[in-house]
Order: sequence, then structure tokens, then C-alpha cells
Amino acid sequence: MLDTVAQSPDIDVLMNDIGRKAKAAARPLGFASTEAKNRALNAMADAILAGKDHILSENAKDLKDVAGTDMLESFVDRLTLTEKRIADMAEGIRAIAALKDPVGEVVAAWERPNGLKIERVRTPLGVIGVIFESRPNVTADAGALCLKAGNAVILRCGSDSRRSSQAIHACLVQGLNAAGLPEHAIQLVPVADRAAVGAMLRGLDGAIDVIVPRGGKSLVARVQNEARVPVFAHLEGLCHIYVDASADLRMAKEIVVNAKMRRTGICGAVETILVDSAAADTHLRPLLEALAGAGCEIRGSAAVVQAMPGVKPATEEDWSTEYLDAIVSVAVVDGISGAIQHIQTYSSNHTEAVIADDPTVVERFFTEVDSAILLHNASTQFADGGEFGMGAEIGIATGKMHARGPVGVEQLTSFKYRVHGTGQTRP
Repeated sequence: MLDTVAQSPDIDVLMNDIGRKAKAAARPLGFASTEAKNRALNAMADAILAGKDHILSENAKDLKDVAGTDMLESFVDRLTLTEKRIADMAEGIRAIAALKDPVGEVVAAWERPNGLKIERVRTPLGVIGVIFESRPNVTADAGALCLKAGNAVILRCGSDSRRSSQAIHACLVQGLNAAGLPEHAIQLVPVADRAAVGAMLRGLDGAIDVIVPRGGKSLVARVQNEARVPVFAHLEGLCHIYVDASADLRMAKEIVVNAKMRRTGICGAVETILVDSAAADTHLRPLLEALAGAGCEIRGSAAVVQAMPGVKPATEEDWSTEYLDAIVSVAVVDGISGAIQHIQTYSSNHTEAVIADDPTVVERFFTEVDSAILLHNASTQFADGGEFGMGAEIGIATGKMHARGPVGVEQLTSFKYRVHGTGQTRP
């Protein structure tokens, strides 16, 4: 791993200074013009494309550091940058620039009998802390989304992605400078010391308004357990697909293979597939063969093991495991009722999908399953802010307060009330 950079004898002093600078930058950023923010974002995209070779060179050094370690292959994939991923990063920033500016939007308006006119208006949250691992692209996504929503952001990357993140961050600062916006609006914590995370979780002396963790289960659990400020997070993505007897088999095979194998290490990858017992004779084995043919290890319930020799029997632990690998657990369930019961028992409330042509099955699934994202006849890998038309996302939240599902520019705002009167006094 990369050694600590710019070690400070007092992490709290360093971090509180970062917090003060972010809070100072947040004020002018909160009422910066849409034109200025978009100019900065497009300049950031230009800088990332112009700096492609340097970013790839720094990423290669990060990858060399983790070579031979016990880092999961899925995490190595998240760490890896390619020319296409860099181009996608720049395009994602431009997509954010093209979004409607949420700041100042009137989301509701009404008039009271006494003549008072009331408006609810979107406002920035203020300062957002983002703590992430193995995902250098988060530097660009989080920086751009927070800027568009008028927020300052403090980014703390893992030591495994430090060089890549620093190279990307330098491009973001170029964009801020090009538009005349405060360069401290997007800051990258310059030390690898884990005490910096603790300082952020304590709120940096009141500077941080919300924390967003992006990483493994241990990081997210620590943030949720220790944070003294609100958190937008999901602990894990234990996603399910239910294949109903009414499902088109060809469609079902394509969806389950894509949902598991497109990218196994993302939080929207399916981890458990539930097959209707009424479709066991027609759908189960073809689905298992399609998954196995794609290189996926299958761990199944007794009915699944009986249907296809070579399937590894699933343990109780498998139903609550986020593999983030080419492994999937499969069970046969008693129709939609059995599927809902299984999901309620084991789901992390992230993303679930139903493959069915029967509208009553779909309606029950959408009504009774309480997860942040529900899909019908589509891959769980669409659980992504970019795919939702948000440009990008800062994360996916599974809580029920303020933000849920992909956290995009609108979710990075709060609101205030504007009340217009004509001299009213309260009796």
C-alpha cells in the first residue's frame, strides 16, 4: 500500500483546517450561478481527457502496489482505470453539467387562507464528506455531483487508490479555477492515516453536514456506527431476482446472467436467484446451465442440487452473503409469496428484481417488497445513478430518511421555506 503522504503531527488540526476551508467555500458555492458551475464541470472533463496519460500512469502504480496482496478481484476491478473508463468519467461529468440545476428550484407552492404565499425551495446541504475505497472514479463523480448541487466536498480515498485519485482531483481543481470558483470546494484529504476518517466522522468541528461512505462492509459499518453526522449509505448490496412461472425463459436467462456476470463486484450485482416452484421443471435447469456456462459457481437449495448435478449445496450463510464474485445462490420458492418471504428475511433492502409477465405478480412484488430499487424484467445492474438519468451518483442509500436509492444532485440538496406576505400579523 502507498505510504502516508504529508504526515501531520496532529491529524485533528489538519482535518479541522480542511473543514474550515470547505465551510468557507460552501457559502459562495451555494449561490454560484448555474453557468459558472457548468463551466467548471466542462473544464474538469476537458482536464481529465487531457490528463489521461498521467492518470493511467498513476493508476498503474496503484495497481502495482496491490499486486500479490489478498485484495478481492472485484476490488482490483474497481481500482482499475482504462482509457474507456476515463472517457466515461469525463462524459459523466458533462452529463452532470447538462442536468437541471436543483438549487433554487421551487418544489412546492401554496397559498394560505390569510393570503400568505409559501414556497418550498431546494438549497445545498453545505459540506459533504465522502469516504471511499478502491474507486478512483468516485473522486470525479462525487466532486462533480456535489458541485452541481452547490455543495463543498471533502474526499477521503483509500491508500490503494491514492495516486489515481490525486491525479483526478488535480483535474477537478483546474476546472474550479477555470470558472473562478473556490478551489477548496473540492478537497482530497492528503494523508492515509485512518485517524483522518475518525476526524471526519466526528464532523470536523461542525463543518461536515453529511457523510457518504463508498466501500466494503467493514468501512460502511464503521461509518454507520461511529458517525456523529447524518449518513447516506448501504451496508451491502444483497440483491435478489425472482423468476416467476410466467416469465419468458429466454428473457430470464439473459437477465440473470447479465445481473450476475456483467460486473460481479458492483453493489447491484445479483447475489441470490429465486425460482418459482411452478417453473422448476421448465425454467430452473436452463437458468442454471446459462449461469454455469458463463463461468458462475452455483450454490443451491436441495431442490436446485437435485435439478443439476455438480451444484454446491448452499448453507444458511450463503443466503446472507454478498459475494462480489462469480458466485450465486439459487433457491426454489413457493411462488411470489415464497419469494417475498425470502427477500424480507435476507435482503439488505438495496435492489431486487422480478421477472414475470403476470401483472398481479409484478404488482405484489412492487407493493410488498420494501427495497430502495425494484425492477421488473430488467437486470439489477441498472441500479446506478447514471442509468437512472442522474448523470452519476455519489452512492446508493438504503435508509428511509432524506435520500433513498441512487443519490444524485437532487438528493444532495435540502430545502427551505420562503413565505411572502402583505402585512399579515398573527392573531
